[in-house]
Amino acid sequence: MAAFGQEFTSLMAFCRYQDDQWQKPSLTTLDDFKLTPQSHVLHYASTCFEGLKAYRWADGGIRLFRYQDNIKRLRASAKALCLPIPDEALLDDMIKQAVLSVSDEIPDLPESLYIRPTLIGTENNIGAAGKASKEAYLYILTSPVGDYFSGGIRPLKLLIDEVNMRSTPTFGQVKTGGNYAAALSSVMRAREQYGADQVLYCPQANVQETGAANFFVLHKNRLITKKLDGSILPGITRDSIMQLAKNQGFEVIECDFTVDELISWLPDSEAFLSGTAAVISPVGEFIYNNKIHAAGNGEIGQQTLAFREQLTAIQQGQQSDNFNWVSQIQ
Repeated sequence: MAAFGQEFTSLMAFCRYQDDQWQKPSLTTLDDFKLTPQSHVLHYASTCFEGLKAYRWADGGIRLFRYQDNIKRLRASAKALCLPIPDEALLDDMIKQAVLSVSDEIPDLPESLYIRPTLIGTENNIGAAGKASKEAYLYILTSPVGDYFSGGIRPLKLLIDEVNMRSTPTFGQVKTGGNYAAALSSVMRAREQYGADQVLYCPQANVQETGAANFFVLHKNRLITKKLDGSILPGITRDSIMQLAKNQGFEVIECDFTVDELISWLPDSEAFLSGTAAVISPVGEFIYNNKIHAAGNGEIGQQTLAFREQLTAIQQGQQSDNFNWVSQIQ
């Protein structure tokens, strides 16, 4: 199997917004579509997307994990970007059709089908810098994927950045390509200069998240993460982990905390990132003021690994779903 996100199925779901309404969605071959050079998205970044997964369980049935939450978040992103907001029913139908139409291309466990709903503004108007796009494309790609960690899961190294921001203060909650583009240069520099895997953005010494994932620190019996205030993404995997932790008796704290507090907790803590693609990525070391600070012993934390195993077991039907997160569509 190709690297994560580089192999695609033969079909995608597609829908056009024009004449003030969504047209009838269709299934089409995965091929180029027409986008003019003056399209709104190419000039003013009117784009948002989602990422979720479908699983073929051992009984042959196809399941989606918390896809209704992805629908809600995509609609919220569309609203923030002043894009036409797809109806919940439209998104629900298109996601299911995109998956079921390629059911014979969905790999068996532990692999899965990654699903990428995408919404872009397509109005032909380069004078619309201060206007919303009145036309849009909504399409859903699907990609058979294996484990995100092709070489095996390993502890990551993060550079603590107190200068740069991943996003504007209230736009981090929007899943838009512009936020990822804004973070890319500092992530590339961190890799080149420090050998870091990612950047932990901490503007004015306030811990937020990395360029592509939410951040957690597990200090003794406390699972601590940045509160949702608009500056970070309301991650669905993030929320799932917090619910698992609460169910197991951990004290889950969503709050603002500083770099100094984080550094003081690290010797007897575990740290990890969360997101759809990798589920959980353990963090072993932090680079701060040209010094290395290890989380615990710098290796993969036992509870971090336990959270990852518990969540993937629910997603793959190997553990009871007491949270009603999984939906069967076939």
